[in-house]
Amino acid sequence: MKKIVKLSLYGLLYLAIIFFLAIMFILTAKADLIKPNITIEPYQVVKIQLSGLKQNDTPVKDNGIEQTWEFAHPNNQKNTGPLDRFKTMIKGKSYGVLLNHLDHKVIEVKSNDLFALFEVTVLDQNKIYYKFNWQVEKYTKEGRLKGCWLTTIVSSPVSLGSSI
Repeated sequence: MKKIVKLSLYGLLYLAIIFFLAIMFILTAKADLIKPNITIEPYQVVKIQLSGLKQNDTPVKDNGIEQTWEFAHPNNQKNTGPLDRFKTMIKGKSYGVLLNHLDHKVIEVKSNDLFALFEVTVLDQNKIYYKFNWQVEKYTKEGRLKGCWLTTIVSSPVSLGSSI
């Protein structure tokens, strides 16, 4: 009888440790953000940002906004930052439709060696389509971002109406 109780206690202790480690993993796990690098093309920059915003709070709160910030041009960051201010802007009336949207489509409008313009159509959670103009530019100044494509302009959304 004592042996069964002893084994039961060990079993409970084992489960408690496993449960504790699982909770710690969940609380500390944060997806590594994709960092700009010279191999990421303009279209991919827009897709990375939109994919992040589509699942904004996965794996942690505002992860998508932080991913979008990573690919914001330094001049854009200067005008919209710091990060907390940028988060407030994205969560506002104009850009809030990007958060946790249902679908998006990206079409290149024009591009050259230093800039690319895309028309982005987003279907928001209310099943309303919005159109954005999304511009990225190649960073030409010296430093770690030299040669990277970064977002310089995202227009205000234009409602295209309901999908229903």
